[in-house]
Amino acid sequence: MTVSRKLLVVQLAAFGADIAARLKRPPGGLSFASIDSSFPAVTCTAQASFRTGADPAHHGMIANGVYHDRLKKILFWEQAASLVHGPRIWDDFRARGGRVGIMFWQQSLGESADLVVSPRPIHKHSGGMIQDVYTEPRDLYARLCERVGRKFNLMHYWGPLASRKSTEWIVDAVSAVMSMPDVAPDLLLSYLPHMDYDLQRHGPAHPKVDRAINELEQYLSRLYEVARSNGYEVLFVGDYAIRAVEHGAVFPNGALHNADLFLTQQVKGMAYPDFFAGRAFAMVDHEIAHVYVPDRTALDRTREVLSDIAGVDQVLDREAQRAWGIDHPHSGDYILIAEDGYWFAYPWWTDRSEAPDFATHVDIHNKPGFDACELFFGWPPGSVSTDTSKVKGSHGRVGADREVAWASSAALGEAPRDLAGLGRAVRAWLSATD
Repeated sequence: MTVSRKLLVVQLAAFGADIAARLKRPPGGLSFASIDSSFPAVTCTAQASFRTGADPAHHGMIANGVYHDRLKKILFWEQAASLVHGPRIWDDFRARGGRVGIMFWQQSLGESADLVVSPRPIHKHSGGMIQDVYTEPRDLYARLCERVGRKFNLMHYWGPLASRKSTEWIVDAVSAVMSMPDVAPDLLLSYLPHMDYDLQRHGPAHPKVDRAINELEQYLSRLYEVARSNGYEVLFVGDYAIRAVEHGAVFPNGALHNADLFLTQQVKGMAYPDFFAGRAFAMVDHEIAHVYVPDRTALDRTREVLSDIAGVDQVLDREAQRAWGIDHPHSGDYILIAEDGYWFAYPWWTDRSEAPDFATHVDIHNKPGFDACELFFGWPPGSVSTDTSKVKGSHGRVGADREVAWASSAALGEAPRDLAGLGRAVRAWLSATD
């Protein structure tokens, strides 16, 4: 059976309604509307909510990381598609013969798709890494490098050197895929990251953000033109909105450590987390944190400590989590929401000499939480910063001032309420017949 509908979905990092309002010439003359993100408003949760049409209570991506209770380990930025539970919005479409592609989305390896493009570096035992990109079909990366004229540089995707160059490569690659008849999918999901970098580094009001918006406008216009010339409708959608950090970082693990709930193991003078004996610990992620309490006798004491931390707006227990659509087994016993102007940082030490070796490196898989300081160089040269005061923007909260923007050339029916609803609208559009 053949399908007649083609759609390019472009998810835009940090594309809040406030950023969309600053576009001077929206691509294709599209009019952007506002909807709620998912909760928490972070990358993996937003992407999972869209592609399942469900909330985290059902799909299980409760943050950019998960705590694996049986392994006693926090896993951040893992790529397995099986981490996202539930059917996909394209399942019926694909069953009817539609081809699906997913480029640079998280949790995409092993996805039920015909085309996959995702960074997958090899970390060497001696330190450092071998840059590589995973693709399906297997020869696609080589073909894209030939079309684009250069390899994808992971240093431009995250870390102190992260920049618009990552978005530029992705735009070139997505444009190439839509123009390659043998691989071009009917539904293509893509992701442009660069707005996120300057918004976290400088905050929404900084002049450098104006430049990033101008660059984004050019990329969107190009994608729109290439998509339409190849018969695609287009959907642009943000994942979260970034707000200014005005008051600094909050350290829940530090507070739990001071209360003898977060435990460490001393290794050559460095304090490494002990998740095997620890009574409570926080997995931080921008403006939210999941707090796990393996010692059930410490639940009340943990909540007492968390409630006394300056910069914590709410402490959600399991019952309260149901109202937020995030009552999933992966969720913490408590979820912290930061007050406006604050963000959660993972460190538990106060003496710099006790910092684990991963603290001064871009090490997204070993840190027990997201570390925005990885966007800045530190000391000594070649390291990343540990100065949390450098971070000027964050996200994760939801609300009327945190809506994201979306616009589409496709008629998707009634205006959705949030990202999950937009995903369901896309599923309905894909299922309709012309």
